[in-house]
Amino acid sequence: MAPEDEARATEQPGLRERKKRETRVALSQAAIRLCVLRGWADVTVDQIAAEANVSVRTFRNYFGGKAEAIAASHLERMLRVADDLLTRPAGEPLWDALLHALLGQFAPSGNSMPQNDRWREGVRLMLAEPALAGEIVKANAAAQQELAKAIARRTGTDAERDVYPKLVAAVVAAGSGVAVEHSLRADETAPLGAVLAQVFEQLAAGLPVP
Repeated sequence: MAPEDEARATEQPGLRERKKRETRVALSQAAIRLCVLRGWADVTVDQIAAEANVSVRTFRNYFGGKAEAIAASHLERMLRVADDLLTRPAGEPLWDALLHALLGQFAPSGNSMPQNDRWREGVRLMLAEPALAGEIVKANAAAQQELAKAIARRTGTDAERDVYPKLVAAVVAAGSGVAVEHSLRADETAPLGAVLAQVFEQLAAGLPVP
C-alpha cells in the first residue's frame, strides 16, 4: 500500500466517527429547537429529520424517538466537559477546573440559542415531559461514567476501584442539574453561568450551612 493510501485508510475511521457524532448532535439540536418552540406534542420525527436536513431513515439509524434524541444533547455536552477537564492546567484546583469546563459547555460565550422568556418557558415544559424523564436518566448515567474517568485521570485515582471520582462525577451532575433548573425557574432572569459559579463555590467550600 502506498504511503498516501495508508494515511487515508488510517484517517477514515476517525472521520466517519466524527461525521456520525456531528449528525447525532444536529438531530438532537433540531429536536430540542422544535420541541421548545412548538411544544412536545406538535413535533414529529419527520419534522426533526427535515429540520436537520436528513432522511427519517437516518434519524432512525441514530435514535428510537424524539426523547432519546433530546437526551443525547445532555450526554454530548457532558462528554465535552470531560474532554475539556483533561485540557485544564495541571496545577488548577479540581473544582475550579470543573467549573471552567462546565461553563465552557453550559454557558459558552456567543451562545446562539435564544435567551428570552418564551424560550425559557418552552425548555421548562419540554424538561417536564414524562416521556423524556427515562432517557435523561440513562444519558446522565452514561455521562457520569465518562466524567468519572476524566476525574480519575485528573486526580490520579481509579475510576473502577475508587469511590472518589464516581462521587465527584455524581456531585457535578447533581450540581449542574440544580443550576439549570434554578436558572430556568427563577422569578427574575438568572444567567446560568452565574448560577453555576454560585453552585460550585458552595461545593468547593464543602456546602457550609447558610
